[in-house]
Amino acid sequence: MPTLKPTLKPTAKPALKTTRRRLRPEGPRLTREDWLAAAHAAVIEGGFQQLRVLPIAQALKVSRGSFYWHFSGLPELQAELLERWRGQQLALDAELQATTTSDAVADIERVLDIALSRIGPRLEQLRFELALRDLGQRDAGVARLLADVDALRLSLFERKFKLLTGDAQTARELAALFYLAVAGSWQALSRPTNPPQMKQKLQQLIVTHLVRPRALPATAVRPAARRSSAR
Repeated sequence: MPTLKPTLKPTAKPALKTTRRRLRPEGPRLTREDWLAAAHAAVIEGGFQQLRVLPIAQALKVSRGSFYWHFSGLPELQAELLERWRGQQLALDAELQATTTSDAVADIERVLDIALSRIGPRLEQLRFELALRDLGQRDAGVARLLADVDALRLSLFERKFKLLTGDAQTARELAALFYLAVAGSWQALSRPTNPPQMKQKLQQLIVTHLVRPRALPATAVRPAARRSSAR
């Protein structure tokens, strides 16, 4: 009678656990500030169309996972860029409002110098604002932000010219012309090549033709003062 050999069944391997979990990035080697600076640089170079995760990550030489360590998505990144720009404008306005002196001409000259200097040595501030204004053509929220900042600037200019001229209507008109002159100077200074001392020449033109001729004589008595003295 033949001997039956026992049949060996292969031992079943224990099932591997396949618990899914969200992979954590290697670590926050880059800070939130690093991403914001890189995003700002991307906008300066190519407008808000360049505000994309992958190209910025490639510029920083990291994976996209680093971005999502700090931000929920592009909308949050863009919102913070806009809020920072808004904060800068508010801070500058507060500084200029607080430095009003008895010399109205000197005050406006200082405002003009800061306005033409704030574009940055490599035009980075100007190029960011131009990109922002381009975005405002397609984004209603950005358009409202820009309108608010424009109104803030005009209000500052109007106040300075009111001290210069003593007349509210004249101050409003000169403030609008002054803002147009500043914006035009930004465009002129944004050219790749400019004559030496271009900024100083533009400042001199604006002050000579728009500011100094409008100043009240030092000895002039304003109408309101004359009326009060006649009573």
